[in-house]
Order: sequence, then C-alpha cells, then structure tokens
Amino acid sequence: MDVQRVMEIWDPAGQIAGSGYLITDSLVLTAYHNIQQAGSSSERAVEVRRLARHGEPQATWVAAEVLWPEQPPDIAQDPHTDAALLLITDSTWQPPDSAAPVRWGRLPAPSPGAVEARVGCVAVGFPESDQRDGTRDTKEIRGHIETLSGLKSGLITAHIDGVATPSATDAVSSWSGASGATLFCGNLLAGVLTTDRAGRYPGNQLIAVPLATLAARPGFTSTIKAAGNPLALEDITTPASSSHPPSGPYDVDASPGLHNLPGLPTEVFVGREEALTTLATAMERDSKAITQTVHGLGGVGKTTLALHYAHTHRHSYQLVWWIHADTPEQIITDLAGLTTSIHGGATGRTSAEDADWAIRWLQIHPGWLLILDNAEQPDTIRHLIGQLHHAGRHLITSRFTDGWPSTPLALPLLTPDASLDLLTQLTRRTDADSQHHARLLADELGHLPLALEQAGAFIAQSHIALGAYRELLRQYPAQTTSTAPAGSIPQRTMARIWRITLDALHRTTPLAVDILRTAAWYAPTAIPRTLLAPLTDTPVGYAEALSQLAAYNMITLDTDTLSIHRLIQTIARTPDVTTADDADPHRTHGTITAARHHATTLLLTALPEQPDTNVAGWPAWRALLPHAEALLSAAEPTHDTDDTDLLLTNTAAYLRGQGQITQAITYQKRSVATSARLHGPDHLSTLTSSNNLAYAYESAGDLDRAIPLYEQTFTDQMRILGKDHPHTLASLNNLASAYRAAGNLDRAIPLYEQNLTDQMRILGENHPHTLASLNNLASAYRAAGNLDRAIPLYEQNLTDRMRILGENHPATLTSRNNLASAYRAAGNLDRAIPLYEQNLTDHMRILGENHPHTLASLNNLAGAYESAGNLDRAIPLYEQNLTDQMRILGENHPDTLASRNNLAGAYASAGDLDRAIPLYEQNLTDQMRILGENHPETLTSRNNLAYAYESAGDLDRAIPLYEQTLTDRMRILGENHPDTLASLNNLAGAYASAGDLDRAIPLYEQNLTDRMRILGENHPDTLASRNNLAGAYRAAGDLDRAIPLYEQTLTDCLRVFGENHPTTRVVTANLTHAKSTNA
Repeated sequence: MDVQRVMEIWDPAGQIAGSGYLITDSLVLTAYHNIQQAGSSSERAVEVRRLARHGEPQATWVAAEVLWPEQPPDIAQDPHTDAALLLITDSTWQPPDSAAPVRWGRLPAPSPGAVEARVGCVAVGFPESDQRDGTRDTKEIRGHIETLSGLKSGLITAHIDGVATPSATDAVSSWSGASGATLFCGNLLAGVLTTDRAGRYPGNQLIAVPLATLAARPGFTSTIKAAGNPLALEDITTPASSSHPPSGPYDVDASPGLHNLPGLPTEVFVGREEALTTLATAMERDSKAITQTVHGLGGVGKTTLALHYAHTHRHSYQLVWWIHADTPEQIITDLAGLTTSIHGGATGRTSAEDADWAIRWLQIHPGWLLILDNAEQPDTIRHLIGQLHHAGRHLITSRFTDGWPSTPLALPLLTPDASLDLLTQLTRRTDADSQHHARLLADELGHLPLALEQAGAFIAQSHIALGAYRELLRQYPAQTTSTAPAGSIPQRTMARIWRITLDALHRTTPLAVDILRTAAWYAPTAIPRTLLAPLTDTPVGYAEALSQLAAYNMITLDTDTLSIHRLIQTIARTPDVTTADDADPHRTHGTITAARHHATTLLLTALPEQPDTNVAGWPAWRALLPHAEALLSAAEPTHDTDDTDLLLTNTAAYLRGQGQITQAITYQKRSVATSARLHGPDHLSTLTSSNNLAYAYESAGDLDRAIPLYEQTFTDQMRILGKDHPHTLASLNNLASAYRAAGNLDRAIPLYEQNLTDQMRILGENHPHTLASLNNLASAYRAAGNLDRAIPLYEQNLTDRMRILGENHPATLTSRNNLASAYRAAGNLDRAIPLYEQNLTDHMRILGENHPHTLASLNNLAGAYESAGNLDRAIPLYEQNLTDQMRILGENHPDTLASRNNLAGAYASAGDLDRAIPLYEQNLTDQMRILGENHPETLTSRNNLAYAYESAGDLDRAIPLYEQTLTDRMRILGENHPDTLASLNNLAGAYASAGDLDRAIPLYEQNLTDRMRILGENHPDTLASRNNLAGAYRAAGDLDRAIPLYEQTLTDCLRVFGENHPTTRVVTANLTHAKSTNA
C-alpha cells in the first residue's frame, strides 16, 4: 500500500464522508454508498482530496465525477455491487509521485478438507470522519482474514488486530468514515471496505467487497483498463494446509488471459460496426451474468462477429473459451478441453467428467466469457446455460431465431455498399469496370458474407477479372443438396463457389481437393491434422495443400486441427446429379466413393486396437469417436465395405466397453447386415459379427435376444465349420455363458463339460483355450453351489496356468482370483484373503495401478475383508476403488456403478445407513439412465436399495421396491432364475419384518420348494431358504415345525460347509435359540 494514494471522499448531495484509494493518476476506488446520493449522470459531482501526512497542511478538495457504475446498483439486494470508480476532473489536480502501479489480488476460495489459515491485511482510512472539514482520526487498520470463513456469502470478513476500536463520536457508526478504504494483503489490493454507515458492526470486524467479484463486471474492468492499468488478478498466498496438489474447481485457477479463440477468418471486417457496437453494449451491461444470442442465416457472419468481439474484448475477461455447440458431444469435448487447459494437461478422466469439472469451475470463478458457436436450437444448450445462469457472460450464435434466454441480436445480410466494400478490399480492384461487376456480383451472391469472402479470395488468388468470375458462376451453377435446411439461397451460392474454387485448387494443388473430399466425411470441427497426413508421403506438400485450402477459405486451420463448414462437407459428399456435359468433375460417384474409402482407412489406422480393454488407447478413441460416428452416419449402409464393417465392429466394442450399449448394438446390427450382404450368411465374418451382436445383447442384459442368436450362431458354425473348429468351440463356450447368465445351469454345465472335453481332445490339455474352458466349468459349478467340484478344478487350473503360462501371465492372475473367490464362497477366508492380497500385489506390479483388472482385484480384496467382518479394512479399499474407477473408467462405466454398489453395501454392513442409502439411490438412478430399467444390474440395484430401506426400518419404502423387483425379474429373467428366487426370498423377509407372517410363510415355503427343484438340496441358497422358513415358523410360535427344519438344515450345513462356515454357525445359533424357547 502507498499511503500517498489514500484519499478522502465527500458527497455534497448526501453530506457523506468516506475513504478511497487512487488506483491510477486520476481514478479513485471507493464504496458506492459513499456517493450514492450524488445527482443525475450529468451532475454526479463529488469531491476528493489526498491524505495530509504528518506536518503537512490539509490538501485542497478537488472535483470528481462518478465514472462507474453507469447505472445505480441495488446494494441493499446485492452488497457485492457496493463499489464505485471516481474520475478526478479538476484541472488543478496533481497526482502524487507514485512508485509501481497498483497490483490486484484475489483471495482463494475455501476448498473441501482445507485447514484454517490466516492472511494478513491492512487498510488506511478515516473511521471517525463524518463532515467535510471535521475531525480526522486517520487509522492504519491492521488485521487478518481467515481462509475458511473469510469469504462468507462472497464478501470478505476482516478481523482487526492492530488498531484500537475508534472512540464513540457523533458519527452514525464508529467505523463510518472508513467505508471505501482499500484492503491490501501484502502488496495486492484485495477489496473495498463497505461497512455500512447505518450499521453498528462489532469493533473488531469489517466487511469488504472482493476485487475478484468486481473483476467479473466488464464495465469495471474496461474502465480500469482504459485508465492505463489493466486488471490482472494475482493469487494471494496462504499458509500451506495440505501436501496434496489442488484438484477441485475451488483449488485451481486459470492462467491469466487463458483462451482458445480461433483465428479470425479474414482481417477484412466491414459492414458490421453497428452490430459489433450493439453486441458490445449488450455484453457489458453491469450484471454478474449475461446471455446474448446472435442469430441469422448460415454464412451470414455470426461466427465472425463473435470472433471479432471476443478478440477485441479478450483482455476485459479473465478467461475466454470458444465452444463448438453443433452437437452435445462437441460441447462436452470443448468443455473437457477447458479442463485440460486449466490443468495444463490430461486429467485421466473421461470427456464427460472433464466437462462436468469445467462447469463447476465456471460456476465458482468470475470474469469469464463463453462463446457457444452454432447452437442448433435453445434446447441443445439449455441445460448448460441453466447451470451457468448466475455466472459469467455467454455469447451464443445460431441459425435458430426463437426461444433464447434474452432478446437475440438478428444479424442481417450485408448492405450493398458494405458488400462492395468487402469485395473491393479483398480483390483490391478499384477501377470502374471492376466496381461495376463487383456490385453485380454482390447481388448475385445475395450479399452473404461467407460467399463474398470466398469469391474475393478466389479472384485475388487466381488474378481473374470480376466479370470473368461472374461468367464462371453462370456456366457452373451448383445445385443445392437434397437435405438443404432453411436458408437454401446461401447454400446454393456456396455450392456454385465450390466448383469454381475446386477447379483452381485442382490446377495448382490436386492434393488439396483430395484432402477436402476426405475430410468431408468426418465431423466438421477438430479434425486432427495428423489424421489426414497419410494422404501424401510429403509433409511439405501436405502443409502447402492445407495452406491453399485455408487461403480459399475452404477450411479453418489451427495448429493441430482443421475445420470445414458443414455445408461444404455436404456438397463434397454429394455426387453432382447434373447432366454429363455440366457435371462437376470433383463430385463424381467415383471420386466421392474413393474419398469415403480413404476416410475409413485413415480412421482404422489411427484408432487403437482392442478398444474395449486398451485403457491407454481411450484418449485417442475419445478424440476420434466423433469422426467415426460422423462417417458412419453420413455413409449409406448399402455402401458399406469390409473396412466399414471393421470400423463398425471396433466402434461398437469401444462403446460397449464404455457402457454405451444402445449405440453399440446399433452398430453391431449394421455390421451383421453388411457382412451378410458382402459375403453371405455363412461366411466366417458374418458368423463372427452375429456372435458379437449376441454378446452386445448379453452385455445389455437382453438374454431373450442374446441366447437365440448364440444358438443360431453355434448351429451355423457346426454346419459350416464343423464341430472341431476353434470358432465353433468358442461359440459353444459363449452359449454356455449365456445360459449361465440366465440362471439356466442345467443347460450351461453340460455345454461347459462338452467344451472342455473337445478342447482337450483337439488342442490338448496345455493349450490356453483348454485352460480357459477348465476355468469356465469351475465357475459354472460354483454358480450351482457345487464347491466340492469347483474348488479342485480351480486349484488344478491355477497350477496348470502357472506351469504353462507363468506366474505373471494375466490369465494366471485371473485363475488365482477365481480360486480365492471359491474359497471365500466356501467360508474359507483364511485361504481366500492371502490369495486376494497376493493377486492385488501382482496386478499392481505387472499391469499397473490403473488397469481395470487391478481395480477388480482391489474390489475383490475389499469384499473378502467385508466377508471376514473386517470393515475397517474393507471400507477404505472400497472408497479408494470407487475413486479410481471414476477417474480411470468414468462415472458411467458399468464397473464404476458396481463399485459404488459395493461401497454402499459395506456402509450398510457397518450400520452406516445414512451413507449407504444415498449411494444406493444414486446407483439405481444411474443404472436406469445408463443400462435401462430392465437390465439385470438395474434390478440388482433396486433390490439392494430395498434392503437398505428394510435395514433402516423403512418398510413402507422397502416392500414396494421388493415387490416391483420380483415382478420385473419374473418378467425379464423368468421364474426359475436364481435372482428371481432371491427376490422371492427377500420379499418374504420384508413381510416377516413387518409382522405379516400370513404373507411371509407361504412365500418362504414356495421359495424353498423352487430352490430345491432348481438348485438342488445342497445349494447354499437352498440351505438359506430352509433356515429362513424355520425362522418364520419360529416367529409364528410354531416350534413343532421350526425345530425339525433347523435340525435338518444344520445337518446339511455340516455336511456341505463344515463346522466353521458362517452359515453353519448361524443355523446352530438359531436352533439353540429355538430349543431354549421351546423349553
């Protein structure tokens, strides 16, 4: 702080004295309520004078006027607006000899988990002044701001340490004259004291408006910039409270001046001065949040206008970010790009998660401008604008007219004079003949800026006369496409220019035409330059071709990407249907077909392999997915080739792995049709596509469609390839897995046994496929509750894989995990937990901490600890696993949803239902949104939520959920599915908990009968059903039926599980209790 800059303020109209600070040679910052009684805008005179230092006479009052705000704010409703800028207008004013210019500071917002810290602060003001020439009690007010509580409601609370409370005077408040003093933290100006004159605040506490809040108001920022001191906020450091790097939106600040603005399409900008002024006025209204839309025909220059405004006013904002709002996917991509730029690199999250992070960052930080370019309709961005309604500035461009949040700015066509000016500046032709033809050309082009810019660029580059260009337009009138939207005249104009421009490009740079035709099959924005580079083996030639396309305004070129207007893409993808004599040679069926083949091949080369499991390749998939989807959408399925089929298969695999099952099924169905059309229904590729489609149905939980397709595929492969072909054996295994998923173990197990026998006969005992079959058969035995057969197979499988594949092979790790799971199911946790621990250690060492298999191992170890009752070790592992799954796989991945369910279950086991129930509720909502209401995992989530409600004693919410789940499982999975039997048991338990034994006992009896019939007498679930039925008889007082059931159950448990199994111990306790009750 420079005490020479401390100022006294006097408002003659309101007879109010206050404090201020000279932030430039003639600009004073103070509190607005000090001068709010000043007259109208033409008479808002106030007086100011410098602080008289010790031994100096009082300085002379000089005139000043209120420069900002232009309109009086309502500080009673919004105390954040209590600040003003005064311009000293007196010609006799002499500013003090100043040192460095004022530096601006920003206090950090509190972040979760942060530790309380203090930041020192100081202000100089006149706390007791109440008259123009009255008593002066100048105070240097020293104090501190507490980091966790010092920004309540967005205002700074400063605690005073270094000055005594002013003595009582005739002033309204003992601190009244200090209002308007600036608050400094170190050398940074952090806020303006605004303690209200009418309030009697505690003597050790003052309130200030943060400078960061004022910086969010463009009027304030632009006024200071115009005075010669650009407002660049610096962070005010606080004592370190954590060794962890910042990660939340509160913790991370953007680099000053951060932006991603594209370059201006042309430096020539005419006929838009009025529109630019109107837009600037609308965007700089004194409000915390402004949404302004610019609408007009395609090609009218909406994007150009927005770019000029953004570039011109970029320094008035803390951050400016450009979003291509064509599609929801592109909005997510560009918001994710903001997160990446703020962090300085990739975060490891999915694009959707990064986009959510960016929205939360924008909600917290002020002073930004967001441009949403080419929004289709208000509904496409309504959710985003709603989330940011109270923050920042939003500038939207769209062809759509109605339904925007505020009155949109309509951008008309250029006037004839402006069109002539634009063509003249672009072509530099000023002779009378050129001017005559330029006026005629502007009329023919409909005064559409994009068409005029393209024409002017062509004329300038080709050095032809404007009259000759008009003649070319008449000779080559392009046709509009069949899918032309509203505003077809601009499209026709651009179609005509397409032919002329391409002729010129083809004469000098044929490669440029190939690039444009190929890129036309991709998404219009953010096409990686590297994607198209293989079209030539000469990097210099590629760069030259891109520069030529940019010179003719056919593309927008950035450092790493290029963009093409979507209408140019449409024309480039559409064959010319005119007569042969006038056909466009650049748009023949042959050239367009070749371009589509090139686009497909280039994508296949760039996309990583194994898209469903290759985590390292996911960032590339996220970047290229919009282009794959655009190509598949634009290409007619009847034109699909083998390469298109492969792109369909790989894209479906990636989407399936990301949990986007619906779109994956759509692509896989198209793959089946394509392969059958190209090669016939009996070709190996068709059979493979059918198998993949069945797997997609199975992933979606649609077993009614998956199983018949698996059966058909297996039958076809038996007929065509023979029963011993590796593909036939794989189909048999897949069919068995589908039967198992449907709970039909009577059909699954014989198929697994047959498959193992065949694999051993054909491939031998040591072949990896044989070992996989052995593992699958063991899993089927375990699902059937036959652990006596499952565990030896698992043990043999682990031994064989260690011997053949080695200890570090992923398949060996899988075998160890499965064996541990079988031990856990048998209640032998002393053997299970060490195996799980070893498996996690090996996964981390071999595959890395972020591999999906490592995450699964961590989850399984947590489950084993939970089974052992060791929740102190289980819950932290579950929490870590959920955090890792969200970071690596994304919030919507099926494995993430499973992790959240497991964590909720652990909380429930620990009796912490306040944490468990919200997680279960969130998980059910997410499962329904992502997987659908009928997916088996969704039904499981509903069952678990019902159980949590039951545990909390909320049977009014639990029972309807149990009933709904039972109904849905019977409809979807069938009456005999193990999950359906579990639902029947759970509903009976809920009725019993509610004391409704008349409904509970018949359900328990039916459940026991069904489980004995379907699963067998020795299955663990059957033993549990018998125990539950005995408990219901006991609750009803019918011990004559309860005790024999308990005795039979205990005998079976001892035989199946042994004495130490948890189920055996539970049944023993129940029998003892029943007998003591009977006695």
